[in-house]
Amino acid sequence: MAEEPSQTPITLETAVADLFHYAIDREDVKWLLARLHPEATVKAATVEYELQLLKIVSVGWCIAYSLEQSPHKAALLEGYWQQVRDYAHELSHTTGLVLGHDIDYFETLKARLDHYLAAMARAPEGSEPVATIGPQFAALCGNREDLHALMAGSKMFTSTVGRVRQYLAAITL
Repeated sequence: MAEEPSQTPITLETAVADLFHYAIDREDVKWLLARLHPEATVKAATVEYELQLLKIVSVGWCIAYSLEQSPHKAALLEGYWQQVRDYAHELSHTTGLVLGHDIDYFETLKARLDHYLAAMARAPEGSEPVATIGPQFAALCGNREDLHALMAGSKMFTSTVGRVRQYLAAITL
C-alpha cells in the first residue's frame, strides 16, 4: 500500500496568508498575457484586469469547493475574503486618488464571483466548471467568441484551482 504523503501542519492564519498572497501574485497573469495571441480581438489591458479578478475569485471558489466537508472551511474562507477585502479597500483608495473618483474593487470582485457562480449554476448537470468559466471570461473581456481570451481564462482557472487543491492537500490545519 502506498504511503500517504505527509502533510505539513500550519496555522489557519498561515494558510490564509499563503492563499491570499498566491491570489494576488501577478506572475501567472503576466505569463498568460505575454502569450495572448496577437490575433485576439480583445484588449490586452482588459484581459490582464480580468485575469487578476478571475484568479482571486478562483482561489475563493476552490477553498469553498475543496473544503466542503472540512470544519476549517468557514474560518479559512472568512480569513481569505477578509484579506481580499482589505487589499481591495487599499487598492480602491489608491486608484480613486489617481482617477479622481471612487471605485470599489471589492464590489467588482464580488460581482465577478456572482457572475461565474450563476453561469456554473446554469451549466448542464455534470459539466466541468472550466467549460463555463472560459466562455464567461471571454465575454467579460469583450468577445465571448474570442478563442484566445477563452483559453487564457480557462488556463488561469485550471491552474489556480490545481495549485490551491495541491496546497490544501499538502497541509493540516
